Amino acid sequence: MMFPLARYALNHLKIRSTLKVLGRQTHTKPSMDFHDKYGNVVLISGSTFCFVGYVFYMTQMGIEWNLSPVGRVTPKEWNES
Repeated sequence: MMFPLARYALNHLKIRSTLKVLGRQTHTKPSMDFHDKYGNVVLISGSTFCFVGYVFYMTQMGIEWNLSPVGRVTPKEWNES
């Protein structure tokens, strides 16, 4: 069993050391990480890549969109078997 004075001293020292560490951390300037340095560049280059790929696909691949089947589809003869 620990004496009350010793228990108080240990708890008080732990709290003080924790507060000192927190105080030191708040005064330091946080260093830049990958997203701070390159985030916008990666976003812009990815968007540009997707846009160029989309434009290439729409213009060069010969896709025909939403064409009407009128005049192209002929009905088949009705077959009664």
